[in-house]
Amino acid sequence: MTPVTPEVRVPRLVGLMAMDARETAAACGLLLHAADRPDFNRTLVDHVVRQYPPPGGAVPRDSVVYIWFDFGPQEGGGGAGVREPRVPRPPGGGLQRELDEPGDPHAVVSPV
Repeated sequence: MTPVTPEVRVPRLVGLMAMDARETAAACGLLLHAADRPDFNRTLVDHVVRQYPPPGGAVPRDSVVYIWFDFGPQEGGGGAGVREPRVPRPPGGGLQRELDEPGDPHAVVSPV
């Protein structure tokens, strides 16, 4: 018979899919609670973005680890991306044809 240790290390769950997070926590003797997913037991492919307590900490066996699948306000979520429209606009380029010099190349010349 294997001795039961009173404390276990919290695994890193951030980045795992929901089903993998459940299996990892169960293997360590921990329970999971996802406050932002009432249907957590049916959630499969959503990825964990945050957890508490943090990985590596020692907690009693059968403790609850809280996980989240959505970023909260002021947290990540892609807020640092490019914002459009950019002013001034980027210069043209690529396969644009070169423009003629200013002025009408076909100006009508009146006879003198």
